[in-house]
Amino acid sequence: MAEFTKVEEPYTSKDGVRLVWQGIDEDDSDVVILGKDELDSLLEILSKEKTGKVELEDEFSSILVNSDVSQFRLKDERYLEADTKLLREKLLEYMKIPHEVQSIDVKSNEFYPTSEKSSESKKVESKKQSLLSAILGSQEKKISESEYFRIISTRRSTRKFDKSHLVEDWKVDKILAAADTAPSAGNFQGFEVFYIKNKKIKQALVEAANRQPYVDAPIVLVFCMNPSRVKMDFPPETLSKFSLQDATLAAAYAQLAASALELSSIWIGMLDEEKVKKILGTDLQPSSILCIGYPDKRRPPKSRRKLRDLIHVLES
Repeated sequence: MAEFTKVEEPYTSKDGVRLVWQGIDEDDSDVVILGKDELDSLLEILSKEKTGKVELEDEFSSILVNSDVSQFRLKDERYLEADTKLLREKLLEYMKIPHEVQSIDVKSNEFYPTSEKSSESKKVESKKQSLLSAILGSQEKKISESEYFRIISTRRSTRKFDKSHLVEDWKVDKILAAADTAPSAGNFQGFEVFYIKNKKIKQALVEAANRQPYVDAPIVLVFCMNPSRVKMDFPPETLSKFSLQDATLAAAYAQLAASALELSSIWIGMLDEEKVKKILGTDLQPSSILCIGYPDKRRPPKSRRKLRDLIHVLES
């Protein structure tokens, strides 16, 4: 069972928090996000060392604070526990430090931290338009900017798939079509994709990918370089680099498409290239394996570094 480990910033507001539980492996982590009112109610109980109950804003979830253990009963049937003393210590310690908002709002050619969404953004987001439908649908639609950023901000890797829930063929078609739309050097598309359906081949790929068991996923796509497609007058090593970039971009587009379709994925870069080539019966060099499926359970995105630690601005 996952154990409560830390308190983090919630991205969307400086007044809330993310409570993080960590399990045995990386994919067993869990998060509960509290808004300002919920946090204030919990702090009032904990700071006075009392027992009590906090109703969460979804009206189905609650936190029961007891003297020894605090129980988080969540609407999606998750049940988490935290040592009340540890929860109190970490929350009170967190509240002593000023925190900056971590979300970003993107407009035309600029980005900056923001603590609120505009009313127009909220209206657009409420439509829950499918990104892939907008890109690949028969009717032309304007892609919702807020929907796109929801998809990239909530995507996370998963290592546990629900193999009883088959991925619909139309979703696979859209994922492959999205890979086909990725930018490439000179638009020559110097890559190929192997869609693995055969169970024995999947098992062989598990061995070739450092015995990572999640390679045996419902959908397995192997992205390979094909520099012979890049008809440009450059040395072979440059064409190979272009091909690697093409295959990488295609895999990234496929991964975001999967997220837009409410699927989860894991990107595999640790693999024995020669073994993979032999398994696939190809001379093309593999760049990555993308494993896709329905997750065993939905998990929130993981924490990221602050933007100021990521962006380096060079001014004239």
